Amino acid sequence: MSQDNDLVNIIKLNTQHEEVWRYPGRIIAKDPHSVLVEAFFNIDDRPFHGITLRTNDRSIERYYSNRWYNVFEIHDRDDDRLKAWYCNVTSPATFSQGKIKYIDLALDILVYPDGDYLILDEDEFDALDLDEYSRQKALQALDALKTIVEENRLSEILKQ
Repeated sequence: MSQDNDLVNIIKLNTQHEEVWRYPGRIIAKDPHSVLVEAFFNIDDRPFHGITLRTNDRSIERYYSNRWYNVFEIHDRDDDRLKAWYCNVTSPATFSQGKIKYIDLALDILVYPDGDYLILDEDEFDALDLDEYSRQKALQALDALKTIVEENRLSEILKQ
């Protein structure tokens, strides 16, 4: 990736390395091991665990090449209020010219603005055909994310 403010495609893969979702974003900042992106949801409006995700909701997203997760801060498209944080357990992201790719490992944490949170998709994670190393790294990432959430440090992750 060349300069800040570059456009980038964010590509979510399943564990078979097949593309599941692709959407554009704009690089806000980067360092040797992470990229911070602003993106807008390209999905149809849908209820999701007590919130509504809507087309063009704004998301600030941090991807890491050395951590087994990423973190999204989701804002309402109309008034930019914080709706939630969404933390994905993933393989470390790969960064290349114009692309950020990661493998989704099913486990997620949805964090509400008041700090309450839900751990999502544990059954889906249990059903994944993962090698023992990847399974352990994913569970360690979930523990790390729970600590970050419980210590109320999600906002600082997105400002680093």
